[in-house]
Amino acid sequence: MSLGPVMLDLAGTALDAEDRDLLRHPAVGGVILFSRNYVSPEQLTELTAAIHALREPRLLIGVDQEGGRVQRFRQGFTRLPPAGRFGRLYQSKPARARQACESVAWLMAAELRAVGVDFSFAPVLDLDRGISQVIGDRGFGADTRTICDLASSWAEGSRRAGMSVVGKHFPGHGGVSADSHAELPTDGRPYVDLELEDLIPFRHLIDHGLEAVMPAHVVYPRVDHRPAGFSPVWLKDVLRGRLGFQGVIFSDDLNMGAADAGGDHPERARAASEAGCDMLLICNNRPAAIRILEAFADHRDPAATLRLLRMHGRRRTERPRLHELPDWSRALRYVAELEAHDTLELALGDPTDPEKAG
Repeated sequence: MSLGPVMLDLAGTALDAEDRDLLRHPAVGGVILFSRNYVSPEQLTELTAAIHALREPRLLIGVDQEGGRVQRFRQGFTRLPPAGRFGRLYQSKPARARQACESVAWLMAAELRAVGVDFSFAPVLDLDRGISQVIGDRGFGADTRTICDLASSWAEGSRRAGMSVVGKHFPGHGGVSADSHAELPTDGRPYVDLELEDLIPFRHLIDHGLEAVMPAHVVYPRVDHRPAGFSPVWLKDVLRGRLGFQGVIFSDDLNMGAADAGGDHPERARAASEAGCDMLLICNNRPAAIRILEAFADHRDPAATLRLLRMHGRRRTERPRLHELPDWSRALRYVAELEAHDTLELALGDPTDPEKAG
């Protein structure tokens, strides 16, 4: 059985009979986890093992574990700083910010891999212009060079821990104030402005092997009348064509308010798939998920399946052993000092850091 094109969620902290039947459906390819699915690292390890045991190849397991406001697993996991904190440090100490970002990304990925999660939907590549409250400090900042440098460091740390990277929200969510969870935002800038600003971090990471992208539920009417996640112009012509992206395209949640523009749930899933999405996320609506699975029961896309298989986590260190690694101690020092000194005068206390004197 190959991986299907639908990623769905679970209601509880363990699989019930309905969950098991649903996850064996041929259209399912993955599971996205939320805080409600988590009690402890031990419970989570049992849950991911049960999910992975259902099928071969095993289903993908993802989570939003960016840090800051968006971190689904907290108690028993390190509380991660928001991306904006690295960006503020970068303004005065760019080398130190890159080192901190790489180390914390390794920590994020290593903790998740230890409990059987394949990947996090991170990093956010949107420019934080101070316009979008949805983005805010989830982004590294407003300067494209800052974002490119820090996102590259984040990718390096994640990969070092055995985790692929998902850049979001293509082509850029930072230029709109509306919350796409509740309504459909519109960004009226021309393509050339987006190309010279918002697309730069995506292009940079794609050139350095970005494994996956999540498009925005945002309309850019001077490029296409459809939201980016439903737009073959954005996903096929620009992302695949002009930018040469060869990885996985995950839709954003098809249950979000902004996704209403795609029609009912099976219609919006079909529109996202035809636009170029390899994996369709449907969250917090089990009846809609079932309707989408029925609509995609006979869906086959060998190329998408091959791309999805590359998203499986690679290395995995048991949790007790993580605490013994030098990388663990180093990352915790960065986290603690980023929390304590979130100012432009931040000075990290890693004695091995060649920039420790500033």
